[in-house]
Amino acid sequence: MTAGNSDQTLPIWQPATGEQQASVRLGTADDVNDAVQAAAGAFPAWSSTSLSRRAEILFEFRALVARERHTIAELVSAEHGKVTADALGEVSRGLENVEFACGIPHLLKGSYSEQASTGVDVYSIKQPLGVVAGITPFNFPAMVPMWMFANALACGNTFVLKPSEKDPSASMFLAQLWQEAGLPDGCFNVINGDKFAVDRILSHPDIAAVSFVGSTPVARHVYSTGTAQGKRVQALGGAKNHMLVLADADLELAADAAVSAAFGSAGERCMAVSVVVAVATIADQLVDAIADRIGRIAVGPAADPVSEMGPLISQDHRDRVASYVEGASAAGATVVVDGSNAASEPGFFLRPSLIDDVRPGMRVYDDEIFGPVLGIVRVRDYTEGLKLINSNEFGNGTAVFTRDGGAARQFQHDVLVGMVGINVPVPVPVSYYSFGGWKNSLFGDRHIYGPDGVDFYTRTKVVTSRWPAPSTSQIDLGFPQTR
Repeated sequence: MTAGNSDQTLPIWQPATGEQQASVRLGTADDVNDAVQAAAGAFPAWSSTSLSRRAEILFEFRALVARERHTIAELVSAEHGKVTADALGEVSRGLENVEFACGIPHLLKGSYSEQASTGVDVYSIKQPLGVVAGITPFNFPAMVPMWMFANALACGNTFVLKPSEKDPSASMFLAQLWQEAGLPDGCFNVINGDKFAVDRILSHPDIAAVSFVGSTPVARHVYSTGTAQGKRVQALGGAKNHMLVLADADLELAADAAVSAAFGSAGERCMAVSVVVAVATIADQLVDAIADRIGRIAVGPAADPVSEMGPLISQDHRDRVASYVEGASAAGATVVVDGSNAASEPGFFLRPSLIDDVRPGMRVYDDEIFGPVLGIVRVRDYTEGLKLINSNEFGNGTAVFTRDGGAARQFQHDVLVGMVGINVPVPVPVSYYSFGGWKNSLFGDRHIYGPDGVDFYTRTKVVTSRWPAPSTSQIDLGFPQTR
């Protein structure tokens, strides 16, 4: 495990109070190189370690994470600000991916064709890439690293993690758990840093692959820079997730879902619903139901067990999110619930906001706000709602709320989005599927975790084998034929 040794530091804030609680040293080029070299040195032995031994270490790590889930959640809440229940949910969803990776002996099985040609067998094997890196965001400091390193290590790679400099403690603690689980030294390394460390990772010749989760501009940079260096890259970007509510929907269910999906973790989720697309005939009723629920949300610090929604990650981010609410009326939208006045309170709090009459071309619609702001777009019918969703530049997650099975089936077929919920507002797949969007929400051809994660962290080798009896061996200068 490697941390930064430079003299440059950044503050780590307590989002509930606005006070600095710690600082993190930013890694230098030498620090990044040391981490990579440690991983490269550990790779030959780890990649040759039996599948059963790798699985044994993963099972032990899984048990340690389960044992320490409250400690991890407390670290997440203290630095990110999300409430304890939400942080515990994050740990649980990350743990699912470790559990999936525990089945690596089965997941790495290849294929075999006997007698592909007379006396010739052909088979495929999956092998690790080498040193791989993960660059993870502030909003899920425990879960997203587990999306990456569980499969990467299980497949026989060694790993370098660059967590967000805003909340690095969960990643550092997970490194300690890997040591306790018996993972050999050098297999898992943490390097703290900012953009400099990211760019050094992207240019380092000994890193074979990079996984990234963050905003679309940075994802595009990571993908273009990493692939130009010959690396395999999966870069998950931003989102503008729409929830289409049809006229026949259960409006109480839809209102509960919209509020839960929009304001959980203060909206700092790439799968948060940020736009409700309401069919006009039910729009007024739905807006009233959402506004009523917003008024009952308990906003407060994670340490208060009553709190349902905590603060945002930083003052700059809080002020940026508040600016969307403050400018909405001038753009022609209707502010139904204004939570932006909380920006004057101690800590980085904003209360939930609801903005009606939102349209494409408005800042509040076009941008990924990444905060507790929910917009309402009114449409005539299913066709107009679908067109709106499909014309958006992002394609991460979407949902439809309806009682009509035919309409739901048509929507899942028609919509140009990677993850779809039917009466489910946040359709994050379980660990044995894979997570990933379309369009500007994903750069690369493999989704993260699950089966796609195993594919990303391995490359396939095909072996053609013949073991002839000595007496039948002869020279043949012709090109091999399959018959």
